[in-house]
Amino acid sequence: METHLSLNDLMDMEIRKRANLVNSTGGFKSICLIGSVDPEGRTNVAPFSSIVHIGASPPLIAFIVRPDSAERHTLSNILETGVYTINHLNEQIYRQAHQTSARYPKEQSEFDAAGLTAVYKNDFAAPYVSESAVQLGVQFKERIDLAINGTILIIGQILHLYFPTDCLLEDAFLDLEKANTITCSGLDSYHKTQRLERLSYAKPGQELTPVNFMPLE
Repeated sequence: METHLSLNDLMDMEIRKRANLVNSTGGFKSICLIGSVDPEGRTNVAPFSSIVHIGASPPLIAFIVRPDSAERHTLSNILETGVYTINHLNEQIYRQAHQTSARYPKEQSEFDAAGLTAVYKNDFAAPYVSESAVQLGVQFKERIDLAINGTILIIGQILHLYFPTDCLLEDAFLDLEKANTITCSGLDSYHKTQRLERLSYAKPGQELTPVNFMPLE
């Protein structure tokens, strides 16, 4: 049996159900905590599942912010200070990370409310999540307002990258499974991963072969 929903069917759904369904259709996604601080030193951390790689030369990464009709502490902090952090979730902190999505007042830090630890490294102005194994220090580069639905694309350049040493392989592939990074689907479903295989670079007429690299010594 197969279910078919047209655009009209989707738009007729109750808004929260439509959000759950449409948010699930993109498949499994990265889920990270974005840490920021305002000019007065008040910290903020919030989960985002729209993280996307933009390019490697220079190293650029982006995420989507929902329309700023409501107060968006992460967005305002980034625009005011120009820096933020991206922190991977793991099995130990996903429930705390989910709690940070609650609408706390600007005066209350989500780090404190959810039991997470803010840590500063190498004089970088934005706080990292201490409990995260993979952490990125990012400098704001560009804001793109999307007219189609009022969302905002924030593009940043990676200035700092931290990860467990034994998770980096010889070809510079970062073994996220070994780092215990988890993924998500929809708005509230968290998942562990299991690699099937790494494959060789695809070329016409050439058979694919498994890629097996050892961790760097």
